[in-house]
Amino acid sequence: MTYVIIHALAPIFVIMLLGFYAGKAKMVDNKNVSLLNIFVMDFALPAALFSATVQTPWSGIVQQSPLIVVLVLGMWITYAAIYFICTKVFKKTPQDAAVLTLTVALPNYAALGLPILGSVLGESSSTSLSVAVAIACGSVLMTPFCLLILEREKARESGAIQGSTLTMLPVLMWRSVKKPIVWGPLLGVVLSAIGIHMPEMVLASIKPLGLSATASALFLTGVILSARKLQINTCVVLSSVTKLLIQPFIAWGIVLAMGLHGDVAVTAILMIALSAGFFGIVFGNRFGVQSPDAEATLLISSVLCIITLPLFIALTAGI
Repeated sequence: MTYVIIHALAPIFVIMLLGFYAGKAKMVDNKNVSLLNIFVMDFALPAALFSATVQTPWSGIVQQSPLIVVLVLGMWITYAAIYFICTKVFKKTPQDAAVLTLTVALPNYAALGLPILGSVLGESSSTSLSVAVAIACGSVLMTPFCLLILEREKARESGAIQGSTLTMLPVLMWRSVKKPIVWGPLLGVVLSAIGIHMPEMVLASIKPLGLSATASALFLTGVILSARKLQINTCVVLSSVTKLLIQPFIAWGIVLAMGLHGDVAVTAILMIALSAGFFGIVFGNRFGVQSPDAEATLLISSVLCIITLPLFIALTAGI
């Protein structure tokens, strides 16, 4: 099992390392990656998320509702707790806290979900559906929180909008929803819900973009990391422990409270137990927000999940 996890993690580290090398060697300007970020955030990732959601049958999504509840609650509880601690205890700015919080709360479903789940439960249409649902939950029900905070602080700094968050909410929601990274997967869910099937030619046309999404996002993350120095502090340690241990046990508690068992319970816990994802760092870079703690948490959780994932795989074997 450890080999399977290392095998799944290898592409992540290799692609990030290539991006890191490109930045350090000045092959890519690691101080200004706006063009690469636009490609990732406005084209590649939206295309991948749209393809994943629009091809997920609505009946399958409904059947996966217990999984959705566990994943969403596990992410939301973690997001609220970490954001509160970051802003109140560690006195981080809302932007920095939002980026770090999304990094911790949103697991790396896209890169690790299918390899890990397939190795434990077997590769099947049901496993693929579970991963697709997890990706949809993260993109539709998690990323808007981070975007709202980033948009709010950007608007306040520019003086474009004044007032409380509540009064700003309609404008902020519109600014977030109109971004491709949000409306792409949301449109896919809506089309799936009303039973509209995309023509094969359309899906084939955007498939190359979707296939490049994870690789380009990881490469971009590596480039961003090349401009920073790895810093390990109390916040990073707490974030890493929360991601790798506390959040999976939160999910486990929700599973027990709902009385779930079998493959659904195992899937919910293992998906939450995956290492931190790259969304937060990429989002932050788009808004000019640097979060060294988020970057350190991403690296540490990606390495240490080699230890924690086998632990949760063993613990969930008897569920």
